[in-house]
Amino acid sequence: MTGPAGTEPDRTADRTTGRTPGGAAYTLHSPAGGGDAPVVLVAGAGGRGRIWEHHQVPALTAAGHRVVTFDHPPGVTGPVALARAVSELVTFLALPPCPLVGHSLGALAVQELLLEEPGLASGALLAATRGRPDPVGRAMARAEAALADAGGGRLPPAYEAFVRLGQNLSPRTLADAGAVEEWLDLFEMAALTGAASAHGPAAPDRDRLADYARIAAPVRVVGFADDLLAPAPLGREVAGAIPGARWTELPDTGHLGFLERPAAFNALLLDFLATPTPTDPGAARVH
Repeated sequence: MTGPAGTEPDRTADRTTGRTPGGAAYTLHSPAGGGDAPVVLVAGAGGRGRIWEHHQVPALTAAGHRVVTFDHPPGVTGPVALARAVSELVTFLALPPCPLVGHSLGALAVQELLLEEPGLASGALLAATRGRPDPVGRAMARAEAALADAGGGRLPPAYEAFVRLGQNLSPRTLADAGAVEEWLDLFEMAALTGAASAHGPAAPDRDRLADYARIAAPVRVVGFADDLLAPAPLGREVAGAIPGARWTELPDTGHLGFLERPAAFNALLLDFLATPTPTDPGAARVH
């Protein structure tokens, strides 16, 4: 497909890359032999689409899905602005209503889309989410603002890696010396290259739980049991607010649970995509 000036896609064997009019760099990952079941993956804060490419993209393409990943456009920070960027992406690529998968800030954006533009999504899997302001979210926002005010907002890379280690991973992973070394290397490399390594969502500016009763698409909410940035009980509230939504909590996972235990997360994701049953408002809301 050809977009406006500057958005001509670059095609390789199984990847098509391009840029939306709003500046979001996207990649379409196609399974062998093609595929007609698109899935859009929406990353959390940090906004790099490649975060899905090591574990989720291979699993989805192997199951026959076309997968869309993208980088958040420049200047996009909150869920409402990110929801607009996702809407533009889906429209620009002329995708049919398809499943949306959001993590953290990405999940908040998908929740906004399910309310404001429900025709864009055939369903959604929401990971590490929340539906209202909470003390953890407020404290993190205050801490990040204070750090920025104190002198540029950047920690020394080694220290940032240490902070991200504790914020994003479970005690089980932190007890594994080899895993800790690997994660520290990843977080420090992200800090050294200027890539954001935090994936915590901004707290919603108001309570949206009552509004979620209007969501009609099939939804599965996944919480990570040891998540410090988006505590699992907040995700359970979202599942309870959406009629017919299913809730699953993965043990031994922190905020980056989809990378920490990818096999378990991918099993939930593929199960959801294989059985997108219509929402039943009379069904039990949390399973």
